[in-house]
Amino acid sequence: MPDARHVVSDVDVDLGQLFGSLARNWLRILVAALVVTALAYVLVGLATPLYRAETRLMIEARESPYTGPASNGVVDADRARLDQEMVASQVEVIGSADILRTVARQLDLGSHAEFGASGETSALGNLLILAGLKSDPTQASVEERVLKALEEKLRIYRVEGSRVIVVSFSSQSPELAAAVPNAIAEAYVAAQEQAKRQTSADASQWLEPNIEQLRQRVREAEARVADYRASSGLLVGQNNSVLPTQELAEISSELTRARAERSTAEAKAATIREALSSGESAETMPEVLASPMVQRLRERQAQIETELADLSASLLENHPRMRALRAQLDESGRQLRAEVRKVLASAENGAEAARAREQRLVVEVNRLKAASAQAGGDEVELRELEREALAQRALLETYLARYREAAGRADSASLPADARILDAAQPPHEAYFPKMVPILAAAFAGSLLVIAVIVLLRELFSGRAMRPAAGSLVRVEEDPAMEPAPAPVPTLAAREHEAEIALPEPAEWTPPVEPAHAASLPDEPAVEDVDDETRFADADRIEEDETTMASTRPEEITVAGIADHLIDGDAGRAVFISPEGDEATAVSVMVARELADAGLKTLYLDLTWSGAPSAAMLDSARHPGITDLLAGQAQFADIIHGDLYSACHVTPAGTADPVKAMRAADRLPMILDALDGTYDIVVIECGATDAQTIEAVADDYAEVLIGAVDPLDPAVAATVADVEACGYGLALTVTPAGRPSRGRRRRGAAA
Repeated sequence: MPDARHVVSDVDVDLGQLFGSLARNWLRILVAALVVTALAYVLVGLATPLYRAETRLMIEARESPYTGPASNGVVDADRARLDQEMVASQVEVIGSADILRTVARQLDLGSHAEFGASGETSALGNLLILAGLKSDPTQASVEERVLKALEEKLRIYRVEGSRVIVVSFSSQSPELAAAVPNAIAEAYVAAQEQAKRQTSADASQWLEPNIEQLRQRVREAEARVADYRASSGLLVGQNNSVLPTQELAEISSELTRARAERSTAEAKAATIREALSSGESAETMPEVLASPMVQRLRERQAQIETELADLSASLLENHPRMRALRAQLDESGRQLRAEVRKVLASAENGAEAARAREQRLVVEVNRLKAASAQAGGDEVELRELEREALAQRALLETYLARYREAAGRADSASLPADARILDAAQPPHEAYFPKMVPILAAAFAGSLLVIAVIVLLRELFSGRAMRPAAGSLVRVEEDPAMEPAPAPVPTLAAREHEAEIALPEPAEWTPPVEPAHAASLPDEPAVEDVDDETRFADADRIEEDETTMASTRPEEITVAGIADHLIDGDAGRAVFISPEGDEATAVSVMVARELADAGLKTLYLDLTWSGAPSAAMLDSARHPGITDLLAGQAQFADIIHGDLYSACHVTPAGTADPVKAMRAADRLPMILDALDGTYDIVVIECGATDAQTIEAVADDYAEVLIGAVDPLDPAVAATVADVEACGYGLALTVTPAGRPSRGRRRRGAAA
């Protein structure tokens, strides 16, 4: 039996052994944690306690409606200014150097040692100063050192979502911790009141001389208005209008009435004249009947006619009485006609008088029109002067109102600051630092964690937590004096398996392997350690076997082989059919990536129904693709995407309705021609289909390939026969197994 030792080439971490070291060293871990906790307890006991107190300020408009401005709009504007940026600005104002300097002088902070007024530093501080890592405090003035220490202990911030500002201060003295924020708040409020008083005083000083100037300008403007009104005769009458305009309105009314009277008189005369000329009875007209003489004559005629009617019953026509009555009746008719002529003459005279009056009124209206037009032109200048005077007077009244407000607000009692102390600080009775329990708990927990990690790393680096991996390869190193037995040549599968799982042997650690463990691996072949010449000879023999196997079945080719074939050839398209379904579409993806890595400008076009191959190349299956382009829902630039793992471009199946997209399938050859002109090669995956359906995408320069995971699958053989029967030539079956690409670059569109 030869003397041999076993060396394991693959190891794993033994988690049980690793974490078991914590149980074996629990006492050391606990003691170390307790020591660290004790040191923390000592340091906490030696630390100087610090106290913190807070003063809260409320930023708000405190103007009273009785002492503030009379205009509500001004108050509203002041309130609007106290929001957001204004409140944030007040935080900086409270922490300004002027207020801090005032508080430092008021409380005599320079007399307290914690503010570093003396400039003394610790031994560590002196070392940092000597090393140039810290500035020497003695180079600054006492006031600067006090202000710097005050700023370090002071914290001013705004409560989120409110107008409350918190002034927080920490100190070794509880009384000082409360006194400083209270003093800062009081100094800030006093500064705000002083700023308001100063603003009011400045406003009064500025307004006073301007008011005097405005008064003089108002007097001059109003004097110019009066002088111009008098010189142009623009005297104001009723309804705030000038006299020519008012007279024109009145004369126009009179002219309207005169024209109406003239028209009435002319109508009366014309009616009477027409009645007389036509022989009609004019006595019945209203104008004639209105005459008292006509009324008496008609009454006389009626009496005579009545008497004639009575006497005609007893007397003959030639009776003297009857003749006398008829003579009286004729006379009465002549008198009536004469009276009608007089009425006509009177109506004509009235119409003539109305015409004369109308003419005179027309002349007067024309004169007043000219005067009114002149007055209108003068009023333009007058209104300009009046507007100037009114503007000056309005400005004067505004300045006077503001001056009265500023003068009234000059009193300090009427100028409250836009802030008030909401909660004054009280001397705290409990120090906020150091907190004994939280610090000790954190020290104990942290020390436990750190020491446990140190123990785990020590156990891991020592190699005690390592064990041989399941299924690892074991090499047997025999005694050099013994003749090595000839080792069997491993198969190609064994070589590939060893290349995939073998790890490099550690340089400093070779754990022994028990014989029982070695015997528990009967399925793994034991490979003896051989020299380099034997190993290279075996590799050459394996490569020759692989070449021999490929030559016995020329219709099958690897991914790398078909990539080299496409690179060397002149095919512009590689059309893949995957009869085994989505699992076999990975072959076309591998080929496209191989071509892209070789330097070709490659496009992968997914024409499968599921869209599985392109989804594996992109981050989502919802990208627009070829169906969106065919359906008119996307452009060329929208359907081309980059592969996540290579330089290949990808056009997925898309998200549009496939039925709607297939209606425009006649556009597919034109689209492919455009892609051929852009890319060196277009890899088209058609999925599990037959040779007849690829006629639209497989042109004369296309290479039809069969993607197969298992070349012996009957579906693959049937598809190969179908492709060859349709006249596409020898159908090459591409399998996933392959070899590295030779990296050649084909001249094409990419060049």
